[in-house]
Amino acid sequence: MNETIPYLPGLSPVAGKELCARFDGGRLSSDGGVLLFPGIERRLGISDLLASCVTDERDPASTTHTYADMIRARMFAIACGYEDCDDLDVLRFDPAFKLACGRLAETGDDLMSQPTLSRLENAPSWRALGRMGLSMIDLFCASFKAVPERIVLDIDDTDDAVHGAQQLALFNAHYDDYCFQPIHIFEAATGKPVLSLLRPGKRPSGKEAARILKHVIRRIRRNWPRVEITVRGDGHYATPEVMEFLEDQGCGYIFGLPGNARLTRIGEPWCEDAAVRRVRSRQDKVRRFFHTGYQAKSWSRERTVIARVEATSKGSDIRFIVTNLPGRSKVLYEKIYCARGRMENMIKEHKLYTRSDRTSCHRWEANQFRLFLHSGAYWLLHQLRQAAPRRSLWRKATFETIRRAFLKIAVRIEELKSRVTIALPSAYPYRKALVAMAGCIAAQGP
Repeated sequence: MNETIPYLPGLSPVAGKELCARFDGGRLSSDGGVLLFPGIERRLGISDLLASCVTDERDPASTTHTYADMIRARMFAIACGYEDCDDLDVLRFDPAFKLACGRLAETGDDLMSQPTLSRLENAPSWRALGRMGLSMIDLFCASFKAVPERIVLDIDDTDDAVHGAQQLALFNAHYDDYCFQPIHIFEAATGKPVLSLLRPGKRPSGKEAARILKHVIRRIRRNWPRVEITVRGDGHYATPEVMEFLEDQGCGYIFGLPGNARLTRIGEPWCEDAAVRRVRSRQDKVRRFFHTGYQAKSWSRERTVIARVEATSKGSDIRFIVTNLPGRSKVLYEKIYCARGRMENMIKEHKLYTRSDRTSCHRWEANQFRLFLHSGAYWLLHQLRQAAPRRSLWRKATFETIRRAFLKIAVRIEELKSRVTIALPSAYPYRKALVAMAGCIAAQGP
C-alpha cells in the first residue's frame, strides 16, 4: 500500500515557480540544541540529585522510566520552552529529545507520557521536598571550582497567579489577585540560583524570612565554613528577626528601610541642605548621602541608617537603607544596595523564560516540586550561557535569546548500524558560537 504523504497547501509561487512543501524530510527535530544539555546535566547531576530525594515505591518489574530519566526529560523540555507535561505527549517521539535523554532516535524506547510525569510530580512528600531544597543549596556550592571568599545573596519574592482553589492560594491586595508569593534567593555575582520556595500569597513575616535564611546560610556554611555572606533585600526584609539572626551569624546585610514619621523628621535638615545646594549650584538635580544611628522601637540595638536625598525642581525625595556593612554612605547605597536591581532580571528569567509560574497543581507539594524542576531548567540555561565565548554578546543575552539562537535548531537525525548521524543546517547563522559552546561544555567534563 502506498502511504499518503501530507503536503502544505496554499503557498504562493515565487518568481513564477510553484512551491511544493511535503512532510517527507525524514527524522527531523526543531530542537537540535537540546543535545548540548546532557553534558551540562551530567556535570551538575541535577536529575540524580532530585531523584535521590524521592523513595521509588513502584514495582521494578513494571517500571519503564526511572525518576532520574523523567526529571531529566522534564527539565530539558522546560529549558527548550515546553513548560507543560502535556508537551511530552508529542516530544516523547522527538529524535533529538530521545538522544539527549540517552535513547536511540529510532530503535530506542520512547520517552514518558504526560500521565507518567504527573504521577511523578505528585510523588514527593514534604520531607522529600525539604531534602531537595537542601540538595539544591549543595548543588549551588558544588558549582564553584574554588570556594569564594565572600558571596552576596539577593532575596526577593514575586507573585505567582493561581489557577483555582489551590493549596496556599491567598488574595494579595498589592497584586489585586489570588496568588502564591514564592521567595527566590540568587547569588549576585554569578546569577546562580540558591533556592526557590513556594509559599502563601502574602508578604513574608520577619520570623518566616529569618527561618528561611537560617536554613540557607547554615547549609552554605556546612559546605563553606569560612565564607563571608552578605544578604540584600528590599524594605520588608528589614525586620528585627532577620537582622538579629544575620548579626548572630556574623553575616553582613543591607536592606531597604520603609520611612516613618521619625525618619522623616530626622531627614528634614538633609532635604533642606540638598535643596539649598541645588539652588546655589543652579543644577537640575543634587543628590546627597547621609548616615546616622537609629533604633526603632522593635529593634534591640542601634543600627546604621543611610539616607539618599535627591533635590529637584519638583522638591526633595529621600530613601533609607539599613546596614551593618562598613564604608562610605554613597558607595554602600549606589554600588552595593542599588546593584540588587539585577535581582529583578534573575527573577524575570526564572519566572518568564522558564515559565516557573506554571504551578497549576492543587497540592502545594506538586507545585513546589515543579518549582525545583524549573530551577533545574534555569541551571541548564545559565550554564549554557556561561559556555559562550567570554567576550561575546551571548554572555549577557537573555534566556529567551539563548533559546532561540542555540536550542531551536533544525536537525536531521539518522540512526545507522554503527553510529548516529546528526545533520545541522548549512545556513545556521551562529555556527562558530555553537561550536565554541559545545567544545567548552565537553572540556568541562562530567
